[in-house]
Amino acid sequence: MTTAPATARATTDERALTDLQREHGPALLNFLLGLTFGDRQRAEDLLQETLVRAWQHPEAFDGPFESMRPWLFTVGRRLAIDARRSRLARPPEVGDGILATTPDPEDPTETTTLALDVRKAVRELSPEHRAVLAHIYFRGLSVNETARALGIPAGTVKSRSYYALRALARALPGYRRSSSSTSASSDGASATSR
Repeated sequence: MTTAPATARATTDERALTDLQREHGPALLNFLLGLTFGDRQRAEDLLQETLVRAWQHPEAFDGPFESMRPWLFTVGRRLAIDARRSRLARPPEVGDGILATTPDPEDPTETTTLALDVRKAVRELSPEHRAVLAHIYFRGLSVNETARALGIPAGTVKSRSYYALRALARALPGYRRSSSSTSASSDGASATSR
């Protein structure tokens, strides 16, 4: 008959769990807030899971210690570590904000708009600058080949391409160059102006 009460007491009774939550809940929540870097929702989830573990393990109440607080803090800390490891093992979640601002690769509108902006900006260049860019970037000629084709010195080709690209950078919305290409271009411009 001694085994019957043990099986009947497979979980902690409600009164003991309520007392446990009232006595240790606020301190445990503050502890878990520290472990979750102030994320209240995660801390409350961990608090609830810790109390579920206390409910599932009534033998912890019969332990040799004066207070349940060390046991609760240990369980809470282990649950926080497990939750963090689990989050780090998964790929990061993407919010709706990122998806809303990312253009659809299948949508030709973005490509068409960009092409129209580039055409407009190229049309606004002087004929000399436009000719240099057409030879270098669209036909794939080198500076020397472009110089021969246009009948101008190579230094003039470099200078015109530099200033044409600067004009395009100002005219095109959202255009950005890396800092290394900017410094290389400015070095090239100062060399050609000498």
